[in-house]
Amino acid sequence: MTESRGFVGRRGAADVILPPGQYLTDDFPVLSAGPTPRVPLEQWELTIDDRKNAVRQWNWRAFRELPTEAITTDIHCVTRWSNLGTMWEGVSLDTLLSDVTDEASFALVHSYGGYTTNLPVADLRNKKAWIAFRFNGADLAAEHGGPARLLVPHLYFWKSAKWVRGITLLDHDEAGFWERNGYHNYGDPWREQRYSGD
Repeated sequence: MTESRGFVGRRGAADVILPPGQYLTDDFPVLSAGPTPRVPLEQWELTIDDRKNAVRQWNWRAFRELPTEAITTDIHCVTRWSNLGTMWEGVSLDTLLSDVTDEASFALVHSYGGYTTNLPVADLRNKKAWIAFRFNGADLAAEHGGPARLLVPHLYFWKSAKWVRGITLLDHDEAGFWERNGYHNYGDPWREQRYSGD
């Protein structure tokens, strides 16, 4: 007998495997720690910095001129829902970091509204992360992080920071908002890393 990495659920006629403790939904629940920022496109910008200097910066027009990718992926929320086969469009972090020579090992992602989350830079590279601006064929709604959010689908979805405005590259790990408030520092859904003691 083999062990499953997660729970088996049903979606139509096909069996699916979910991470431990998750349930399947076709919804996209809206969860936020505060009010929804409304960022006009003419004021939006994305900056990659090393805490001292901006190493790359884009306004909305320049960002949208970058090559984009279509992504179909499963997403898993720490509040226990999973939505399979979601469709996104965005710019790969590989593209955004392609000319950045910084040897940083960690990143602190900043959002409009003050939210932050931390990730190893390795989890942003090699087709693992995007700045997404479309969801299921439509522009990303503000309540889901529009105009653009980080998408890191292999981690719990709180790591996919909404309303992204910047990424600070660091030589050390620095906890973000939820990580300082009891959530796991990494957040792998397959290892059920929900809270700091997991």
